[in-house]
Amino acid sequence: MTARRRPTYAQLGLDEAEGRVLRALATPRQIQDYIASLPANFEPDGATLRSVRGVLKHRKAHCLEAAFTAACALWLNGEPPLLMDLTAAKGDADHVVTLFRRGRCWGAISKSNHVWLRWRDPVYRSLRELAMSYFHEYTDGTHKTLRTYSRAVDLRRFAPETWVTNDEDCWDVGAALDDARHYRLISPAQAARLELRDEIEVKAGRILQYGGHKRAKIY
Repeated sequence: MTARRRPTYAQLGLDEAEGRVLRALATPRQIQDYIASLPANFEPDGATLRSVRGVLKHRKAHCLEAAFTAACALWLNGEPPLLMDLTAAKGDADHVVTLFRRGRCWGAISKSNHVWLRWRDPVYRSLRELAMSYFHEYTDGTHKTLRTYSRAVDLRRFAPETWVTNDEDCWDVGAALDDARHYRLISPAQAARLELRDEIEVKAGRILQYGGHKRAKIY
């Protein structure tokens, strides 16, 4: 499958209805709007890592499930399915975004319950520059917690049945993201000198798209 730049939905194991939904998302902006419209998956019955098919079936997603879905839509529309993993300091949640390029610059499609960790226009000259665009608002209360970013992980490395149509949770692909090479954004000395966010910033950070759940703030 890696040899084909633009597979058909049938080659990925999707049915016609599933393929129609994803092929209709013809631009990164349309993909962003679609995944943002999905209610958040707060995993009320325990941790999940649903495939693209699982997301289309349940119509809910957390950041990595949405990243799979966005990557698949890009792939079906002729762009590579690339993800970047962002890791946080101990005590805060990690995040995953879907990458795309326009010319030499990177942008990102991203689902988050918080306004700050979403879409990025394709104006960033490197993955480090893109990752740093999330730094100031990637927080746990008053503390800035973003610490590393991964290289671009090409999901064409993995068989479609492991992340596109898997009826089980896609833990193996998730583990591969964790194992991808990561790069440090700041040194320990810089981390020790970071300023705390002020009261108005903390207040703005409490704005959530989907509330009403004890885990709402971590997504």
